[in-house]
Amino acid sequence: MSAGYLDLLGPSAEPPPSPAQSVMQSTFLPRIYEKVWRPVGFNLAKGWPLGPDTATEQATARDWLGLAQPDDATKPPANVLDVACGPGNVTRALAAGVSPAGLVVGLDASETMLTRAAADTPATAPIGYVRGNAVDLPFRDATFDAVCCFGALYLFDDPWTAVDGMTRVLKPGGHLIILTSRRPLPLPTDLGRELVRRATGCTVFGDQEITSALADRGLTHIKHRRYPLMQLVLGVRPPKPPGRAARHLLTR
Repeated sequence: MSAGYLDLLGPSAEPPPSPAQSVMQSTFLPRIYEKVWRPVGFNLAKGWPLGPDTATEQATARDWLGLAQPDDATKPPANVLDVACGPGNVTRALAAGVSPAGLVVGLDASETMLTRAAADTPATAPIGYVRGNAVDLPFRDATFDAVCCFGALYLFDDPWTAVDGMTRVLKPGGHLIILTSRRPLPLPTDLGRELVRRATGCTVFGDQEITSALADRGLTHIKHRRYPLMQLVLGVRPPKPPGRAARHLLTR
């Protein structure tokens, strides 16, 4: 915890990072990420000036996840996970929608990103940071009321296993929101998609891939918002059905 986050990885002999992952792990990017890299890159990918800006995007995330807005009088004591949190910009935006009794956990594998996140986060914020593997989440089943993964799924070597983990740690009735890449036109072959991924380290998802992945994992109430080069997807884990006694009471 000496660096301001809980390190569950430590030194590891992981395979060489992709070009995109190398950029995310650099020491330079965390310094410009929140004020330059993300606002410019993401807003253009969302069709700025016609698409939503960063503040609108964060307000939508709080709304879709069932959190409050910063000026609301009451806020839920929710436990929220921000997967691949980077320097904590989205983590802090989510924390603005939970009460002091809640907790927002930002998880990332990059030491440089987490160091910046911890430095930029007030000590009084209901936030904790963890260095861990987004594809093998170090949390128990059904831990979080909401899970968020913004601008990272396309960087994972195994995005579908990551989605499995996000679904696993979500409580029944919990909300999962993903902002990721969008392929406006289909690539001609699977080989073409694989060549793009190998060259850049990024997966560019089609319009139906994320929504289908959530539906295949049993999530419901799926929302899908398309932008020119990005897409925002929400799914809800169904609540547990009532037990026999509760069903009996409901049918009497």
